[in-house]
Amino acid sequence: MELKPDKTLLIELAHYKMPFGKYKGRYLVQLPEAYLTWFYNKGFPEGKLGRMLYMTWEIKINGLEGLIYKIQKEFPQD
Repeated sequence: MELKPDKTLLIELAHYKMPFGKYKGRYLVQLPEAYLTWFYNKGFPEGKLGRMLYMTWEIKINGLEGLIYKIQKEFPQD
């Protein structure tokens, strides 16, 4: 899976929340790296959620969470 610098995609990612489980309702960027790595090892879900989790994992392992928090501040959503 390839990450592409897409402004609208990054804004959507910054505001995407986990829809189920222990971390339901949390922004994906708030998920523990170990949880995302577990998904990486077991397989991300199909579809949009899987793509968003994969991108979040890539961002976190590269220490770029600050970028997502900055986007959340600069592009707030209701």
